[in-house]
Amino acid sequence: MQHRITAYCTSRLAGALVCSASLFSMAPFAQAHVAEITINSVESPTYAGQSFGAVGTYTRINGTFTGKLDPADPRNRVIVDIDKAPRDSHGLVTYTADFQILQPTNLSKGNHRILFELPNRGGTLVLSTLNDSAVGNTTLSAGDAGNGFLMNEGYTIVEAGWDLTAPQGGALFGITLPIASHRDGSPITGPATEELVVDFTSTPASLPLTYPAASADPTRASLSVRENYGDAPIAIPSPALPGLDWQYIDNQHVQLTLNGSPVAFGTPGTYSPTALYEFTYIAQNPRVVGIGLASVRDFATFLRDAKTDENGTPNPLAGDVQKIYSFCLSQPCRTTHDFILWGFNEAEIPRSRGPEHHARVFDGMLNWLGGGDGIFMNYRFAQPTRTHRQHIARWTPEFQFPFANQFLYDPATGKTGGRLDACERTSTCPRIFEVNSENEYWAKAGSMLTTDGQGHDLDLERTPQVRYYLLSSLQHGAGSVSVRLDATTSAGICQQPSNPMVGNVVLRALLLDLDEWASRDTPPPANAVPRIADGTLVPALPQSELGFPVIPGVEYNGIHHTGDLWSFGPRFDEGKLSVLPPELLGTPYKVYLPKTDADGNDIAGVRLPDVSVPLATYTGWGLRAAQAGQPVPIVDGCDATGQRIPFAPTAASRQPGGPNAGDPRRSVAERYADSADYVNKIAAAANHLRDRRLMLQADVDAYVTAAQAVVIP
Repeated sequence: MQHRITAYCTSRLAGALVCSASLFSMAPFAQAHVAEITINSVESPTYAGQSFGAVGTYTRINGTFTGKLDPADPRNRVIVDIDKAPRDSHGLVTYTADFQILQPTNLSKGNHRILFELPNRGGTLVLSTLNDSAVGNTTLSAGDAGNGFLMNEGYTIVEAGWDLTAPQGGALFGITLPIASHRDGSPITGPATEELVVDFTSTPASLPLTYPAASADPTRASLSVRENYGDAPIAIPSPALPGLDWQYIDNQHVQLTLNGSPVAFGTPGTYSPTALYEFTYIAQNPRVVGIGLASVRDFATFLRDAKTDENGTPNPLAGDVQKIYSFCLSQPCRTTHDFILWGFNEAEIPRSRGPEHHARVFDGMLNWLGGGDGIFMNYRFAQPTRTHRQHIARWTPEFQFPFANQFLYDPATGKTGGRLDACERTSTCPRIFEVNSENEYWAKAGSMLTTDGQGHDLDLERTPQVRYYLLSSLQHGAGSVSVRLDATTSAGICQQPSNPMVGNVVLRALLLDLDEWASRDTPPPANAVPRIADGTLVPALPQSELGFPVIPGVEYNGIHHTGDLWSFGPRFDEGKLSVLPPELLGTPYKVYLPKTDADGNDIAGVRLPDVSVPLATYTGWGLRAAQAGQPVPIVDGCDATGQRIPFAPTAASRQPGGPNAGDPRRSVAERYADSADYVNKIAAAANHLRDRRLMLQADVDAYVTAAQAVVIP
């Protein structure tokens, strides 16, 4: 145990963790808390008075809250630049954020559990995911209740702003964060890099900057462009791009020019209809973005523990909350990873209970599409909206050790650690479901969550409070309809039509499993992820090793997110980036991908009936489509998008001269004797998932109904 403490005390995590026994003997700090809530509107009942089973109607409450933080408290000191934020007369740092509560009108009829969603860039996704809703809720609307799953279960749904990139004052759930400055009030300046992704479907008029430029001097900034992630960037201006240049529109927008005239990015002649532009400049006035982590901690704690705010305004959920579970999709799941890493699942508790007392914030976490990454958030000049994929945002510090929950030594950096170390030290770890699609493995190096990056599986039994699931052959995101079967999609910027499958049916079941685990200690379904040891987690190349079939008209190049290591400068461990663009030190981490069967569908993981009784090949990866005017061939991946590659209808169509000639995959007619055979196999696959507690009966029935509409040749 002493080794683990010593290892962490050499990094900026030391501000959040217990580095010596003397910390516990320090005088108590002013408590971080929600000081004030302002309720802007109450709609009761909402959803036009719709009643949900035994729970009845729901009420929507919208408002804002103001939080206060003591920058000297060890639990807050880990927030980068909190010591440079303005303080009130009591020495506290304040912020404000939006919130919404969707609660049973009669709380006694609910299940006394909060499902606390961290919005994605200010937008909500919990209803579209778990309720199959067509319209999500906003600060202005309760949205669409969809199938009513969460309401029928009696959940109180909470959203709260946390993300700098979602400002307050609109329909999104935003937050207002203080600006850090030097003690004399002068602005803090430093380097920042912005990326603009230009695809042939758009021509942005300008490149917006997250932070204002400290100077309009163009010699203190640089713009570069490239086609693929692996291409050498070309400086603008450059003899290789005659006539192309850039200029500031104002201190927060950059304009491209061609032969002296302003033009939109992506305009013919500006380089390419599919390109990556990176702009590096000296920024000023950094927001204290890490406060967003504390805002989540403190608002959840307020809803569970407080009776009123400082002004006597009642907590709408006072005395009702028994359990709190977080829900996230994609970007905010990387936030919950860092939330755990930096120790924020330890709630602020009344000082009268003593410094030895530790209380958890979230009892459980349902992380959907978080991969093994953190987020570009607790840094100076942070940009939490950025997300690594094979093609985009690779110059941001999202992909950093520790990737996994287990305590490890990283030979690439010489560091030791694991994401759960802080909460294990204080016994405040939640029960966690890490659920990912195949896309996280291809586009975000997701294998780092369950391997050591050196070619070995991690022992998942070492994290008994975590379960790991791959939803086989899914892409990162899709529509909102759970059961799609033979749905058709468009290709967009990709070579092939996208993958229409979503994970909603499994996620609904997993939420109930999480509640059973956290409330009654009922063990959840076993881990279901690909493993190196059993040959279901393999390198991308050669194609034969991955198992993906050679399908006529379908390109495979094995390109994926590699295990790169970057240098961001000597103060990186303090959260301050000084080398931008960063310097590539090498690619020391081995990244692996799910092996496929002969159809190209993942072998391991949780296989939806679409995958185990398929009508097509489904992938979590895709490739960008080539366009006229590209100066170099495009080889990169299609970011979050996968593919649906239908099977041939009959054996004859696979023969020479047929429309599917040379396709090695069996046709639909070769797989299923008739429509009844197909329906029976879909029903068996769905029932198998139900028996493993990975699908609910209502979704089994929906799969059978959808299968009955499929025509087998």
